[in-house]
Amino acid sequence: MSSNIETINIIKEISGVNPLRCMKCGKCTASCMAYDEMDIKPHQFVSYIERGDLESLMLSESLYKCLGCFACVERCPRNVQPGKLIDAVRQTVIRQRGAEGMTTEEIRQLITQEVPQQLLVSAFRRNRR
Repeated sequence: MSSNIETINIIKEISGVNPLRCMKCGKCTASCMAYDEMDIKPHQFVSYIERGDLESLMLSESLYKCLGCFACVERCPRNVQPGKLIDAVRQTVIRQRGAEGMTTEEIRQLITQEVPQQLLVSAFRRNRR
């Protein structure tokens, strides 16, 4: 159990988010472009963190369906920033699996006309940490 609490604290530290501020208004989920693809919606991510249900989050496909556009961050009236929480959980999963993320050179090799700029910005953001 203490490992679970430590992991939640790491997620909060990485994201810089206080999930207790969430009032469950759903504006973040309403603005989510990947809403239809996500099994756990942005506002639900916050609730899962509050309850300490990390296992469900870490097994969720939503970690990889999130576009990283941060529309949810912009829409949140309480500055909870669920997109940053999703990103922090994703980083935690990657670290626990022993992956170091992509190098700058690997990202550079993926650049083509078909790759959305949003994906590249997200990859650079994750690579920077």
